[in-house]
Order: sequence, then structure tokens, then C-alpha cells
Amino acid sequence: MLTKQKILQSALVKIILGAIIVLASVIIGQQIFLKIPGVSLLNSDVRNFIKGIFVSTLAIGGYWLFYSKYEHRIITELSPKGLWKNLFAGISIGSGLQVLTILVIYLFGGFTIIAVNPFSALVIPFTVAFTVAILEEILLRGIVFRLTEEKWGSTIALIISGLIFAGLHLVNPHVTVISVLCITAVGVLLGAAYMYYRSLWVPIAIHFAWNFTQNGIFGAITSGNEKTSSLLTTQITGPKFLTGGQFGPEGSVQAVLFCLIVAVFIIRQLYNQDKLVRLI
Repeated sequence: MLTKQKILQSALVKIILGAIIVLASVIIGQQIFLKIPGVSLLNSDVRNFIKGIFVSTLAIGGYWLFYSKYEHRIITELSPKGLWKNLFAGISIGSGLQVLTILVIYLFGGFTIIAVNPFSALVIPFTVAFTVAILEEILLRGIVFRLTEEKWGSTIALIISGLIFAGLHLVNPHVTVISVLCITAVGVLLGAAYMYYRSLWVPIAIHFAWNFTQNGIFGAITSGNEKTSSLLTTQITGPKFLTGGQFGPEGSVQAVLFCLIVAVFIIRQLYNQDKLVRLI
């Protein structure tokens, strides 16, 4: 018979409660921010940038406070120790994968730069990229992956978090089979990166760099959403399997392959170093 203590300490309950706390922090934070005197007078880009920092900080703070009290532990996965090293590693992986994806399109004659825009055009994509990266990685890697791995091991955690990550993108416009495969591969990669570094800052940085490079730098569609402003105004043409079509480059075959290669490489390193959690 399950006792109250066992129920409260179950992985599912921890996941549900943690997700509620983080999402509530973001929703309440947005409402509080809008009521701050003088906010409405700010330029819209500046206002959204500050709001992004505000709600992201609350999401991190909500996660940190809840699990430090609930699990009675130090939140090492968000430790500032080695922060810049971890951010550099993540940004290098995320932006590097996106550059390779676009490079393939360019080599096949499908990528053309039409104009170079002012750096101010980066504010919106930068804001969206870091806000989405922080919130999704806190929820999917910090909560879902971490607790699932503790309960059922690394392999199950990679599969579950990867499928949930892909599932969340199924509602996006212009989704395809290839784009679902790519998002799943990215989800596995993000989980593997977390396992290797045991720091949420790495998958956050990978996620941010992947989206920001794709959308903010190369001016491409991201996950089927409408384009925002970008540093480069570009035209992407060619076969859908190479360009991703209206879903964007992350719906391309090469994106799937590049992400899988890096994910497999990291998992192989984890296996060789006996860092995979095996519980079943």
C-alpha cells in the first residue's frame, strides 16, 4: 500500500509539482512585469527583452527553490561553477550544428544572402531564443529527464524526454516526418549533453544557439513559425528534404544526421566512461 510519503517522493509527483511551480512562476511573473510602473513606455523590443530576462530568472528561481526544499539537496545542475565553460561548450555545439545544416543548403545552391541588417535586428530573435531555451530545458531536462533517469535509468530517460520534446512540436505549422525525426534527435542530443556535463547550462546553451543561429543570424524559419527580424535577410530554396521547407532547416535530412552523429558520439563517450545510469 502506498503511503503519503511514498506518493510525494514518486518521480511522477515530483515532475508534476515541479512543472506546475515553474510554469506558475512564468505566468505570474509576466503579469507582475506588465504592472511595473513605466514598463509600457519602453520600446517594445527593449520591453520584451527585459521581460524575457525577468520570467527566465523566475523560472530558474522557481526550479531552484522548489527542488532544493523538496529534495533537500544542493541544485548542482544549475551551479555557477564552470558556467562560462559550459555556456561556451553548448553554444559551440548548437551554432556549429546549425552552420553545418545551412552549409549543406548553400553548397547545393539554395542559400542566398539578400541583405545584411543592423545589429538591432537581433534583439527579438535573441530574446525569444534564450527565453524558450531556458523554459523548455528547465522543464524537459531539469525536471522530466533528470527525474526519469533517477527512476528508470539513462536510456529510458533519453527516449521519454526526446519523444515529449518532439511531441510538443507536433502542433507547430508545417510539421513533417523529417522534422519530427530531427526534433527527436535534438531532444536526445540535449539529454546526452546534460548527462555528459551534469549541468543544465549546456543544453540551455545548445538549445539557444541552435534557434538563434537558425533564426536570428541566418534568417530562416524555426519550427514552422513565422520569421522574425534577423541579421541576414536570406532566401532559401531547393528540395524540401534539404531545406526543411516551411518548417525550416531543422526539418532537413542533414539536420537529422548531424544531430544524431553528435548525440551518438556523446552517448558513446558516456558509455566508455561508464557514466550512463543503469537501473533496469
